[in-house]
Amino acid sequence: MKGILGRKIGMTQVFAKNGKLTPVTVIEVEPNVVSQIKTVETDGYNAIQLATVDKKEKRANKPETGHLKKANATPKRFLKEIRGVDVSNYTLGSELKADIFTEGEMVDVTGTSKGKGFQGVIKRHNQSRGPMGHGSQYHRGVGSMGTLLPMRVLPGKKLPGHMGNEQVTVQNLEVISIDLENNVILIKGNVPGPKKSMVLIKSAIKNEGKVNEKVELITYEVETPAEEVQAEVEETVEESSQDEVKTEE
Repeated sequence: MKGILGRKIGMTQVFAKNGKLTPVTVIEVEPNVVSQIKTVETDGYNAIQLATVDKKEKRANKPETGHLKKANATPKRFLKEIRGVDVSNYTLGSELKADIFTEGEMVDVTGTSKGKGFQGVIKRHNQSRGPMGHGSQYHRGVGSMGTLLPMRVLPGKKLPGHMGNEQVTVQNLEVISIDLENNVILIKGNVPGPKKSMVLIKSAIKNEGKVNEKVELITYEVETPAEEVQAEVEETVEESSQDEVKTEE
């Protein structure tokens, strides 16, 4: 088991060299600091705590500052614990980057879903409405409340209420590409949460260790030698200077 914290940027699409289009979610992964290591001897279980995204020292209290000083790290905004890891592979204060995963690896992504406020049963639980005619007298209600025999509402009855804004995990997503230069991971499909929200990327529980064949993406970067660029700049400068001389004459 391994994991890392990242920030959801948004969605886009990439093209493979075989012509296949793949929708992907862009996740920015800043370096994660291992702020604490828990072991069976000291805490009763094995786990590591990750911290990411710097924040001003004046906004951190003394316990937060002291806790992260043990890892030689500055105060962080987000901390998350990951259980079930091999703690012998980590050292206190070390940094984890996007290359902790490989292209084609299967992962689970956990985030907080978008909040949708107070909703009825049709939107919240996908129930069907009644007839919309005037004589129906029952259009978008919650259904039978079971008032005959139990004379009360049974536990588990699907009712209107707060929808969204809860922890959601999407399993078995594929890592399409890793860009260490920009600290970005491209994950196939959608992940929970709005833009700029924090997500946790972990090894897939049901397919841990599974790595699919790497997808070769089309790149649109054109590499121009530095000598050619310098020659073009000098040529442009000469042309502009000649135009100025002609104008003065």
